[in-house]
Amino acid sequence: MKNLHLKAIIITAMGVLLMSLESLLIKLTSIEALTFSFYVGIFMFLSLNLFLFSKKQKKIIQTYKSSLLPILVCGGLFGISNIFFISAIKTTTVANTVMILASAPLFSSLYSYLFYKEKSKKNIFIASFFIFIGLFIIFSSQLGKGDFIGNIYAIICTNLFSLSFVILAKYKEANRLAIAAFAGFASTFGSLLFASSFAIDLYTLGILLITGIMVSPISRVLMGLGTKNLPASEVSLLMIIETIMAPIWVWIFLQEIPAQSTFVGGGIILLTLILNSIYLLKVNKNKTI
Repeated sequence: MKNLHLKAIIITAMGVLLMSLESLLIKLTSIEALTFSFYVGIFMFLSLNLFLFSKKQKKIIQTYKSSLLPILVCGGLFGISNIFFISAIKTTTVANTVMILASAPLFSSLYSYLFYKEKSKKNIFIASFFIFIGLFIIFSSQLGKGDFIGNIYAIICTNLFSLSFVILAKYKEANRLAIAAFAGFASTFGSLLFASSFAIDLYTLGILLITGIMVSPISRVLMGLGTKNLPASEVSLLMIIETIMAPIWVWIFLQEIPAQSTFVGGGIILLTLILNSIYLLKVNKNKTI
């Protein structure tokens, strides 16, 4: 049992670490966000369905039929949130984007109450208060700047992402890979409607292929496998790897330095999430004793 748990932690951590490279790959291209979303969505849709086919073969159609509603709803929300994520990365700093995304637990609690009347525990209210302070610091210093629009994209992405996870929690049997594959389709379709150009060069195509065929799908496969055997508190703690590593990759390769307000506000958000996850781990451990 302990070996299974440790294996799940390692697999999930590898998936999150790989996912943290997405921000750098987006920054390495000069094409508009919608064009990037269009191509990566296609590659994700194809690669994840090929992986599903290799596992399910003739049962792949049944996999989609049995979970059609969550695939359409959650996959659609994930796909649109991905467009806003890429738009945020293209418009503001990576640090701003991932720090704002780290506030997802706050919005998840809100949507859980609005849609399913699930009351949050006291620790969520305390954590939400400090997360809000962190978000306020990040936003308030960038009013009127170009970064502010990127921050808005990031907050929209976070809301859609949180809502999709809240709904998905009610469909535990739904195939996560099928949902991620449909998210790729939704991202492509949404981008197709609004993108002004689809022209790319060979360098950009290489980056898109690495992102859409390797980094994005493999990271989601690893996370899908790992999180099946981990409690939500441990998953939340492991997700902080992306929040920390994504800005570091961009700093190493592109010398993108976040604003001081991002360090302060993001630091408050990170510390809050770490302490809240540690608290939840202790509570869960005491319950099992």
